[in-house]
Amino acid sequence: MKTILLVKVIYLETFKNIQNYVVRHYLKAFTWFTLAMFAMVLYVFLYRLFTDFHFSNL
Repeated sequence: MKTILLVKVIYLETFKNIQNYVVRHYLKAFTWFTLAMFAMVLYVFLYRLFTDFHFSNL
């Protein structure tokens, strides 16, 4: 829980000091897109892991 709060504080402090409107909103959108893609990769990896997917042909 402490790690999640630390990430939240870092996220808020990062965007607090950015002044340009376009850059600020672009970076926020990119952050959410990156988080969504990472969640998707994590979901697919865990799904393949739990459904006994063979990762190699050896």
